Amino acid sequence: MSVDKATVEKIASLARIALRDGEAEAFVPELNQILDWVEQLGEVDVTGVEPMTAVIPNTLRLRDDLVDADPLTGGNRREDVLANAPAAEHGFFGVPKVIE
Repeated sequence: MSVDKATVEKIASLARIALRDGEAEAFVPELNQILDWVEQLGEVDVTGVEPMTAVIPNTLRLRDDLVDADPLTGGNRREDVLANAPAAEHGFFGVPKVIE
């Protein structure tokens, strides 16, 4: 694929990028070089290579889920939490209506 000045100007217009005089011409060879490089990547033989998301193996470090593990921050504290609410309704935070 090859890029010309009209294509650069169209891409700039779609991306809402203002180009000054001569900038479109300057971008033509740069974009062509990028596209050539991408085509070279497509020629690489990757048979037998497993897809990866990182170069080193990552595993998530998880903790055990303990309900009510801490008496200060655990569950069953609804009344204490709602005591800080500017408006509480039916056991929930009351919020002003935003849609009529």
